[in-house]
Amino acid sequence: MSGHSKWSQIKRQKGVTDAKRSNAFTKLANAISVAARTGKGMDIAIETAKKANMPRERMDRAIQRGKGELGGEMVEEVIYEAYGPGGIAILIKALTDNNNRTVSEIRAVLNKLGGNMANSGAVSYLFEQKGVIDILTEKMPLSKEDAEMIVIDSGADDFSEEDGHIYVYTNPKKLDEVKRNLEFKAIPIESANLEMSPKSYVEIADDKKDSLIKLMSSLEDLDDVNEVFTNANL
Repeated sequence: MSGHSKWSQIKRQKGVTDAKRSNAFTKLANAISVAARTGKGMDIAIETAKKANMPRERMDRAIQRGKGELGGEMVEEVIYEAYGPGGIAILIKALTDNNNRTVSEIRAVLNKLGGNMANSGAVSYLFEQKGVIDILTEKMPLSKEDAEMIVIDSGADDFSEEDGHIYVYTNPKKLDEVKRNLEFKAIPIESANLEMSPKSYVEIADDKKDSLIKLMSSLEDLDDVNEVFTNANL
């Protein structure tokens, strides 16, 4: 099984997190609105917002908006496809109430930083959706060996260990179930998300890595962009 998003690791190592950005609550509110509208992933969206200390009243407004109780345009999830430096594949997940605005902002960043939009289907076939649960080993109240046995029995598809983290991979439809099973066994969860994971990674020239990282960071800085994925081995 291919690993999870290498970009997620880079963000963690560099301290590039939504919690440090002024648009963090906007992204979280959009995620809650989409979850409220679709009926999928609400528990995870609310839990993530709580960890970021998002005010309860803002969560409630996001839920109301998702259910159509506040009027206005509905927030939709849209996946855009692009190429980065060296022709690297990029998937951009946006939560937006204005597709024209979002496309314009994404295209501007790509054009400025060496990327370009791709046609629908041009790169998406290189990725597959999976649930990814992040466990920080130093926070576990039990041995790593015991935790691994619990992971194996949780209904997960696979797991890997990297840099003090255990990453648990699940069928997208079983993410909530596996998360609950782990928590029931006292496994502390750092995060649980659906990711578009590359089916395989491609090498990128060293002189293009910094350019790609800058492009990915700039895309995620956009209010409408929720997550960015790449198949580059960073």
